Amino acid sequence: MIINQGSINGIYKSFRVLFNNAFTDTQTHYQDIAMVVPSTSKENSYPWLGNFPGMKEWIGERKIQSLAAYDYTIKNRTFEATVEVDREDIEDDNIGIYTPVVAELGRAAKTHPDELLFIELLINGWTKLCYDGTPFFHTEHVVGKEKYSNSGGGTGAPWFLADLSRAVKPVIVQIRKKPQFVAKDKITDDNVFFQKQFIYGVDDRKNCGFGLWQLMYGSKEEFNATNYAAARAAMMGYKKENGTPIGIRPTHVIYGPSSEANVLKVLKADFIDSTSNIWRDTAKPLPVPWLP
Repeated sequence: MIINQGSINGIYKSFRVLFNNAFTDTQTHYQDIAMVVPSTSKENSYPWLGNFPGMKEWIGERKIQSLAAYDYTIKNRTFEATVEVDREDIEDDNIGIYTPVVAELGRAAKTHPDELLFIELLINGWTKLCYDGTPFFHTEHVVGKEKYSNSGGGTGAPWFLADLSRAVKPVIVQIRKKPQFVAKDKITDDNVFFQKQFIYGVDDRKNCGFGLWQLMYGSKEEFNATNYAAARAAMMGYKKENGTPIGIRPTHVIYGPSSEANVLKVLKADFIDSTSNIWRDTAKPLPVPWLP
C-alpha cells in the first residue's frame, strides 16, 4: 500500500467502524444495578444520600423535608487504552492483523465500567466507605437511634442481594466523558517519523461509587436458603430515621460463576432436599462474570 494521508485516513475510518461495532455489540452489566449519572465537572457531590422522603397527611402548611447533608463526593478519573500499528505492516498490506486488536479496544472501553463497579468497588465493599462514613457492607449502619446490618460476613465468594426496583440504586456509575476513539496518525507526527508507528487509542472520564447501602446486602458466606432468608429479612427490616419501614423489596441476587449452582438451586428449583422450595422465584438471578 502506498502510504499517504489519504490512505491513512481510510485506515482510521475502518478502525473506527471496527471499534464502534465492537462497542455496540458488547454486553455490559452495570446498567442493571447502577444509577448512571452524567457529570459536567471534575467531581459530583451527593448530599441527598441517606434521605428517604415519605408522604404524610397535609395539615396546615407543607412541612419541607430537608435533605441530609452528607459529604459524599465521587471524583472523575481518566482512563485510556492505546495500541501501535507498524508503518511496514501498512506498506505490506498487512493491516488485517490489527483488526481484532482494534475490536478489543471497543470491547474493553464498553466493559470497563463493569470492571470498576464489580471488581474495584463491590468486591471491596467491606472496606470502601459509603456516604455515612462506614464501609458499604457493614454490621452497624446507624439510622436514628437504631443500627442495621447489610453484611453477612464470611470469607468465600461474594454475592449480593439488591432492591433494583427504585429510581435510586445501590451503586452509582458517573460518566464525565464517553469513550472516544482517537488517533495520532499524521504522516508528520513524531511517532511516525521517529518510531514508524501509527498510534490509535480510546480514552474516557468516569468513576463509580456507592449509592444507598439500604438497597444492597453483601455476603461472603455460602449462598444457601438459610443465608438468603437472613439477607431478605435484614433488608426488609430497614427503617427510616422516624422509625417507619423503608419498604425494601429485594429483587435480584448478583453473583459470580462459583455461586451459580447454589443460586439457581435456591431461586429456581421446585424442591430443596426433598422439601418444597418456598424461595423459588422470590428474586431474579443476575450472573456477572466479573465476580468470582
